[in-house]
Amino acid sequence: MASPVFALSDAYIDRLAELDPGFATSLGIPGSDHLMTDFSPAGHEAQESLSRQTLAKLNTLNQSSDTDRLAAGVLRNSLEMSEREFAAGEHLRAIRVLAGNVDYARSVFDLMPTDTAEQWQTIAARMSEVSRAFAGMRESWQLGMQRKVVAPRRQVLAVANMLEGWAGSPATPGFFTALAAQADAVSGAPTDALRSAAREASAAMAATAAFLRNDYAPVADPRDGVGEERHALARQRYMGMHVDADDAYEWGFAEVGRLDVELKKCAALINPGASLDEVRGYLDKSPKHSIQGEAHLRAWLQDLMDKAMDYLISNDHFDIPQSIRTIDAKISPPGGAAAQYYMPPSEDLTRPGSTWYPANGRTSFPLWSEPTTAYHEGVPGHHLQIGMAVVNREKLSRFQRNEFVSGHGEGWALYAERLMDEFGFLDRPEYRLGYLYAQAFRAARVVVDIGMHCEKKIPKDWSWHAGEAWNPQLAFEFMSARSSSDEAFNRSEIDRYLGWPAQAISYKLGERVWLQLRDEAKIRHGANFDLRAWHTYALGLGNLGLDLFKQEMALF
Repeated sequence: MASPVFALSDAYIDRLAELDPGFATSLGIPGSDHLMTDFSPAGHEAQESLSRQTLAKLNTLNQSSDTDRLAAGVLRNSLEMSEREFAAGEHLRAIRVLAGNVDYARSVFDLMPTDTAEQWQTIAARMSEVSRAFAGMRESWQLGMQRKVVAPRRQVLAVANMLEGWAGSPATPGFFTALAAQADAVSGAPTDALRSAAREASAAMAATAAFLRNDYAPVADPRDGVGEERHALARQRYMGMHVDADDAYEWGFAEVGRLDVELKKCAALINPGASLDEVRGYLDKSPKHSIQGEAHLRAWLQDLMDKAMDYLISNDHFDIPQSIRTIDAKISPPGGAAAQYYMPPSEDLTRPGSTWYPANGRTSFPLWSEPTTAYHEGVPGHHLQIGMAVVNREKLSRFQRNEFVSGHGEGWALYAERLMDEFGFLDRPEYRLGYLYAQAFRAARVVVDIGMHCEKKIPKDWSWHAGEAWNPQLAFEFMSARSSSDEAFNRSEIDRYLGWPAQAISYKLGERVWLQLRDEAKIRHGANFDLRAWHTYALGLGNLGLDLFKQEMALF
């Protein structure tokens, strides 16, 4: 019989799934896949009421056992953060190019199966609700406008662009039009209903884009950053610990300087005498370092992750249950995320975890920077961390199995890249250069995110634009010098950082905590330190804020 803390956690997930059908779909909870989430003020208030009531009940329960203490701590931290964010009006200005309400409303369709006529019936029903969902968003944004709780204009216009792309045009089918067309190949699918719903959904996206451009943008916040107060709240959300902005900013610059040296050393192994830009250009354009076609890319990525899984199992570095030894490599639909991302398995594991690669119309794909990303998003990165939590039903509450604190999760995934480098999987110079670029890019994110949002200046002893205040163009130049990606991606990243404050710092600062804890365990255990046991213990805790994580890891 479940403890009262576990029972409350289960009940919270069930009720949240009822209020948020998108959340239910992501977890594989049946019953509401035909519905869209309510993004209106009433919808947000219903979720806030659930958080408040659950927190009040949690604080009355016995939490004396170790499992209950940890489960209660994880749930409490999340609920308290939700309360603080609601009070600050964050739900009224969730307009951003990534992880905002707009992206959430579209990406839920990526998780829906499309094999049978019945499944297409469900998609058609949900698609018919898209117009209502976007009307609810506009209602919430209008309330924010009335209360002068608004998003930055830069984000507003970027989201308008994104919506216009998804809405489509007579020359280029939009997202829902293209999705509906896929049903033509399935016998008995409701093709007429799908086409009608797609037209309505596309029109809703176009109308929302027009609202953002014409009504919202003129009153949006003209500043690009959010300021120290909002950034401090975001740091606590994404790290689960207090982060001193000055300390993190200084550490970020030091880490960028260290990695700049490593990048040059590695590039010299590939093409001695060439500059970093020249080496990067060579790897991007060289046919022998590329693969042609989406199908070949997908197969290559699948093979890469399968080999990583086999190695980790056969060399006894991880205890990996049979149920999560499968991970699918997929190509994501055009117009969405600019970088590869991970989708967790369903709660019952009938839908395996998957990585999604955005081809976005390209046919030739340089490979030198892809292995480290696959290890981050797939194995041993997000897939092992999240998959292990899903299968650990006896020790972790349902909420723990589905929680994701970015500093812990992204910190683990960046640590996973480093681990594969330590295991020799990145010993080819071009692959290791991709890994170093990934590290340098994440370190530069710490600098740029804090610099722009907290209005820092570039240090006077830095050789580049010393003493100047940050702006998007300087951020773009700083990031591009340490990026393995193209200009379009780097520009999109600046919009991401500005719209999603403090999330980007969680990778490198989170990895910093993981490495510190591993070093501390090595000192405590000396020659008896067992890396497999340490990984098993750490992943067995599920995802949690870094303050709680440090407390628990001190017991290993």
